[in-house]
Amino acid sequence: MKKNILSAVALFAFVFANAQANDGQVSKGKWLVEVNTGFGSNVGSTALYFNSSDGVTSYNIGAEGGCFIKDNLALKLGLGYGEVDGKGDPIAYKIGAKYYLKKMIPIELSYNGVGFGDADANPTYLGLQAGYAWFIGKNVSIEPGLRYNKAINDQYYDDKFQLNVGFALHF
Repeated sequence: MKKNILSAVALFAFVFANAQANDGQVSKGKWLVEVNTGFGSNVGSTALYFNSSDGVTSYNIGAEGGCFIKDNLALKLGLGYGEVDGKGDPIAYKIGAKYYLKKMIPIELSYNGVGFGDADANPTYLGLQAGYAWFIGKNVSIEPGLRYNKAINDQYYDDKFQLNVGFALHF
């Protein structure tokens, strides 16, 4: 049993040591294409999700892309399309910046929202997200993270937490 535990710890340490960015994936001039799955409250979402309950279906499909303007810092844009609580066909948008602390801890600050109905009542949020980037290959990373969305139109909407699992391609 002791050998199994030590083997598992050694394997985890090896994977952790090799999971960091190398070969310049987060270097100036590189590109990032990202798709997230959102769990929890999906707000102004460019994530992929599907939910159906009580005959009401909600879904979203979206992606984000960005360019590294300097090492570890990317400017990002995102678009999403879907249906929220059976209403309309909203277009979700996101603009932000993503910084890779020590090339493995992505921290993102973004402005995101959804456009439908009355422009003054559209949900808009200022979001902050942090997570961990696990580089599983030269151009691919899996990035789980926790996101906090501060509602800008707080007379209509509440602040929200999300758990995201992102899949990113680095070019």
